[in-house]
Amino acid sequence: MTTIPTIQSYVVQNEARFLDELFSLIRIPSISAEPAHHDDMLRCAKRWQELLVAAGADHAEVMPSEGNPLVYAEKHVSDAAPTVLVYGHYDVMPVDPLDLWHSNPFEPEVRDGRIWARGADDDKGQSFIQVKALEYLVRHGLLKHNVKFILEGEEEIGSPSLGSFLKQHHDLLQCDVILVSDTSMLAADLPSLTTGLRGLAYWQIEVTGPNRDLHSGHFGGAVANPINVLCELLAKVTDADGRITIPHFYDDVEELSADERSMIAHIPFDEQRYMQAIGVDALRGEKGYSTIERNACRPSFDICGIWGGHTGEGAKTVLPSKAYAKVSCRLVPHQQHETVSQLFVDYIERMAPKCVKVKVTPMHGGEGYVCPITLPAYRAAEAGFEAAFGKRPLAVRRGGSIPIISDFERELGVKTVLMGFGLESNAIHSPNENMPLSMMRKGIEAVTVFHQKYDEL
Repeated sequence: MTTIPTIQSYVVQNEARFLDELFSLIRIPSISAEPAHHDDMLRCAKRWQELLVAAGADHAEVMPSEGNPLVYAEKHVSDAAPTVLVYGHYDVMPVDPLDLWHSNPFEPEVRDGRIWARGADDDKGQSFIQVKALEYLVRHGLLKHNVKFILEGEEEIGSPSLGSFLKQHHDLLQCDVILVSDTSMLAADLPSLTTGLRGLAYWQIEVTGPNRDLHSGHFGGAVANPINVLCELLAKVTDADGRITIPHFYDDVEELSADERSMIAHIPFDEQRYMQAIGVDALRGEKGYSTIERNACRPSFDICGIWGGHTGEGAKTVLPSKAYAKVSCRLVPHQQHETVSQLFVDYIERMAPKCVKVKVTPMHGGEGYVCPITLPAYRAAEAGFEAAFGKRPLAVRRGGSIPIISDFERELGVKTVLMGFGLESNAIHSPNENMPLSMMRKGIEAVTVFHQKYDEL
């Protein structure tokens, strides 16, 4: 009788191959935000298709959408068995500023026990964890339920095509629960499961003043400067206490209960370590709430980019014709992003002085999400984390957004378990993104145990 290797030994024995396969994905610069990488999106999707079949899927295919293609795969065990749908994304963020990277972002390197590259964590590395867990279970005859995969190529730009894809392929994607590895833990020695995500609303603002750039000596002080006006408008969106001033913005915000605030207060959190990791000397946010509450359970407003006028080297005394900004709000469960989006548009346009023209364009967004900790699949994820990390994971809400999660619940009628293995130090969306090899190993083990425990619950 053939002895089945443990998942730990299987990972050790196959790690060199695993890295070669993961690196083949990372080397494809699948940046969804940049049209120049249109062909790379298809290349990356096809490579995922190959790897899913090699891992044991009955079949995998690259499927068209209104935007970038998606990858669908399935392993069918029994019509009577439940089905887990694994979601991930193969698109990555742009790499600018390139000069801050210590190595080529699309030529992965292993240094100091970490994989350094764009997509090492978000989300090629984390999705790869799911595929390798499937491989182990299929190769050793341990999988007792059906598994489907859907990998998209537009998550980093708000998943604009996935909603219509869900409607068109509703029957294909039927499942009992969705499993996602695209979130993070509190720390490497503090395993945690994400039980809630914030929603998102995002806009671009264009402020137009004179019909051309003007000499600031001839016109300064007499003609409104669009950059000045834009800064004045944005400064009014939050008050001195860190609250958002848009009328009716908080109408649907659910206040934290005393029990939940007490639970959050008991989460181990080192504020000094948190500040040190991001290089700041003090924190700032909505008055009356802790850092964790502000970051995960309260809405926020941020200017994500602002530009206009002369930004090159040297001086140019110009009063610009136009100024622009990209801004966003993180939302909490029960806030509808379309409602908030219109409230913001109305507010900015109402505040705008007559000396300029203001155009606010909603871009993308989505609702927040909460996962019940009584869900059987959540308990299976707890068991997976406990097996891999040696301790029961904490249940925490996180401040990020995955808008498609609420779409899944609305369209497919099922809940999602957020089983992520990212760390703050992994620097997703930033230069020098990375993932510890130890986290990849533990992630594969945790997901493997999830599937085994899911059959028992």
